[in-house]
Amino acid sequence: MEIKDFLSIRDLSPEEMEYLLFLGRQIKAHPSVYREALDGKTLALIFEKPSLRTRVSFDVGMHQLGGFCLYLSPAEISLGKRESIHDVAKNLERMVQGIVIRTFAHEIVEELATHCDVPVINGLTDFSHPCQALADYLTICEVKGHVRGIKIAFVGDGNNVAHSLLFGGAQLGAEVCIATPPDYEPRPEAVAWAQQRASRTHSKVTVTNDPRKAVAGADIVYTDVWTSMGQESEAHERRQVFRPYQVNGELFALAKPDAIFMHCLPAHRGEEVTTDVIDSARSVVFQQAENRVHVQKAIMIELMKRVPLEAMRPAQAPELVVA
Repeated sequence: MEIKDFLSIRDLSPEEMEYLLFLGRQIKAHPSVYREALDGKTLALIFEKPSLRTRVSFDVGMHQLGGFCLYLSPAEISLGKRESIHDVAKNLERMVQGIVIRTFAHEIVEELATHCDVPVINGLTDFSHPCQALADYLTICEVKGHVRGIKIAFVGDGNNVAHSLLFGGAQLGAEVCIATPPDYEPRPEAVAWAQQRASRTHSKVTVTNDPRKAVAGADIVYTDVWTSMGQESEAHERRQVFRPYQVNGELFALAKPDAIFMHCLPAHRGEEVTTDVIDSARSVVFQQAENRVHVQKAIMIELMKRVPLEAMRPAQAPELVVA
């Protein structure tokens, strides 16, 4: 892989994405082989949004690779307020060998990566959730045996998860159909990029306002919460608008008989999905969650193994001069 950072699925080639999925499966199958892959290295976790899966999966994954995680809360960093993004980057690159950032604006992640000499991994932004998408496609590979030609129906808000699913499907030859209420579609630039890449990989990208059309004949039915972090003031309105987009037994029945249900979690049972669907034998939501550990190990190994521990230190320490 030629990339320094992992900011978006868009930044990968199809071959690089396939390689990370392959490596993730190898790590999952043979974890002991990789237990010292990042021995002695430190990963900083900058979290401006709280998380269960992202924090635990990176922390556990780094520990299992022989490294160490350092958690930095909003109170300690406060990017762009207490200290500039540039200065945070230049400080951390001299102390750690990699950074995970979970924040709001995607531009913050891009700016941090621009100023930082060590790898930056996007743990989530409002635009993109690439680690989740990589775990999702690993799960699809495990359950279905392949991705090419698989129909993935995403029903709900055209959010960061929808964007990354589009990017990943377009890279790997899947058919991705996004169904949202009017005015809640994925960003035009995300759809345009996916359609352009799909033309090269024989994928198919569709955006519709009809959830039944999206789910009909699908191999995968995927949804996410209707109200993401930072949108709490819109929660009541969104519950009304998205009600026809609930993944319930009736809607799920339109998919293929062997279709599986996916959700990035946390889930609001009774809102975007009913209990009978998410807790059914065809739900793989916890397999998805576990796979965050394995794909993120692959990302960390691939990016951080290139960063020597002594990178920021002189080859030979100067003699001390005591006046």
